[in-house]
Amino acid sequence: MVEVPGAEALEGTVHAAANTSGGRLASVVLLLVSVVFAVAGQITLKTAMDNVGRLGKSELGSIGQTVGRVAREPRLWVGLVLFGVSAVFWLIVLSRVRLSVAYPMIGISYIAVVLFARYHLHEHVPPLRWIGVAVIAIGIAVIGFSFRSSSGV
Repeated sequence: MVEVPGAEALEGTVHAAANTSGGRLASVVLLLVSVVFAVAGQITLKTAMDNVGRLGKSELGSIGQTVGRVAREPRLWVGLVLFGVSAVFWLIVLSRVRLSVAYPMIGISYIAVVLFARYHLHEHVPPLRWIGVAVIAIGIAVIGFSFRSSSGV
């Protein structure tokens, strides 16, 4: 019969592996993969809804037709699958990295989405929003430095 180690033993092993520099690098890569899939999902959902068209009060009155129209948009389903893949990677990240480090790093997705919206979807991004993006980038850099200087996990 095979004995399964207790949760305490597994937790110690996971944290010890994540504390190594290779473990930290792997954690950062996993986090970035999660962010890339989330951004791809967000962009795919946006293009899907652009194709569906604007939803408003009149469309919500005929909710059955609206749901049908949205459900027939293939990009909607692709976007949801991308979010699902992102969630799987996120769960792996959460098993390896402290939430106080991991969650703020999701801010990378805000920066990526604004850049993509501006340069690929040709959306107008006002100066105040760019300032917000810069503040987020500075915050991510500060958290990244704290991740490097401490165990971070």
